[in-house]
Amino acid sequence: MSQPAATGNSRAEAVKELMLQHDAFSRWLGLEVEAVGPGYCRLHFRVRPDMVNGFGALHGGVMFSAADSAFAFACNSHGRQSVGLTVTINYLEAGKVDDIITVEAREESLKHKIGVYQVRATNQDGAVLALFKGTAYRTSNEVL
Repeated sequence: MSQPAATGNSRAEAVKELMLQHDAFSRWLGLEVEAVGPGYCRLHFRVRPDMVNGFGALHGGVMFSAADSAFAFACNSHGRQSVGLTVTINYLEAGKVDDIITVEAREESLKHKIGVYQVRATNQDGAVLALFKGTAYRTSNEVL
């Protein structure tokens, strides 16, 4: 007899664990996933000296990558493999070395094939550093 399918938070947690096993880039960035749920992810990371640009500010590519990872955990949390169709990011303020950046992704809309997500990145003082919006295509492939 097969095991019952995971539901809700347990499914999101199982998907997160599966994704992290194979996501060397998120590990390299030092992303710590704090919470996941259906259509949701919150993670954080500390800005290292090798993450800043020539002006000492957090490199935009690092911020984008962290937001993209939160987006990925959120949109795959339902158990169907999802891929980004369109993403945009607005950089509002610069991060700096030793900042703790919290990145939170929330599902705004979920349909059969398309999901829309808002991602917000803040520093330890609550300053909003970046706003990211992602649209995901939901494939028919089950993750679990």
